Amino acid sequence: MPSSAPSFAELLGQCERSAVHLELRDSYAPTGRFEAWRRGERVDWEDRVSWWHPYDQLIADSVARGVVIRRARVVSEPVTEYIRWEHYVTRANITAGEQVRWLPRRRATDIALPGNDFWLFDDRLLRVHHFSGDGEVVEDEITRDPATVKLCSTAFEAVWERAVPHQLFHV
Repeated sequence: MPSSAPSFAELLGQCERSAVHLELRDSYAPTGRFEAWRRGERVDWEDRVSWWHPYDQLIADSVARGVVIRRARVVSEPVTEYIRWEHYVTRANITAGEQVRWLPRRRATDIALPGNDFWLFDDRLLRVHHFSGDGEVVEDEITRDPATVKLCSTAFEAVWERAVPHQLFHV
């Protein structure tokens, strides 16, 4: 189903202070980059041109203009192969300027979590990701509903407070 939601680039471009992303799935639809990693291919981190993507530049540009970007991932342990790959490629997110933390799911039992991944921009606009069972994006939903925004903001902050910084989380 095509999405009529504004693009991520548009939303981040309008963002003034903060963008937070909560990820709750243990796997997403495989990409070519994931499949290459599964075959044993690794990123040459010294050759930035080979791995720096428009997404990375968008994040770097937003951080440069003062937007704080944080990503938290709630993951099952032992982690899935997909999460091992995500952990590996998170170096690009960090280089672009994102702050990333990981929370083992067993430490999230008493946190009221929303049912879907989301991005929250400036604590007022929420982009909710709806996925199929196999991890394909089905639709993105935009809402400013105060109760939903509050739930998601509170959930993100609770996860962030408990989560382990990327450099200290070992998969």
